[in-house]
Amino acid sequence: MNIAISNTSEKPIYQQLFEQISAQILKGELESGYCLPPIRQAALELRVSVITVKKAWEELERSGLINTVTGKGCFVAEFSSDEMLRIRNEMILKQMESDTSYYKSFGLTLDEVIELLKKIY
Repeated sequence: MNIAISNTSEKPIYQQLFEQISAQILKGELESGYCLPPIRQAALELRVSVITVKKAWEELERSGLINTVTGKGCFVAEFSSDEMLRIRNEMILKQMESDTSYYKSFGLTLDEVIELLKKIY
């Protein structure tokens, strides 16, 4: 598990953790059954609060990406490739909805957004 925390990001740290771990899961970098580090250990290694890590782990569980086994730990859930694709697309669409509102606030059309995306992609 490779995590890079930015203290200057506008995103809360728990959100950064959630996004990076979920991306690693959905890209297959963290396989089904992989045991995430205990919350206290992750907090210590990442130099963040236990509450921050707990919030990220809870969000991962709510999203169906991990399962918690009492007394054993948190494990990456098992997915079929179709389930993984569905979850990935749901997460991307949710982010795109938020981004679309931002673009609309500038009065951009879909074509203008596409042209801008082509410049950076």
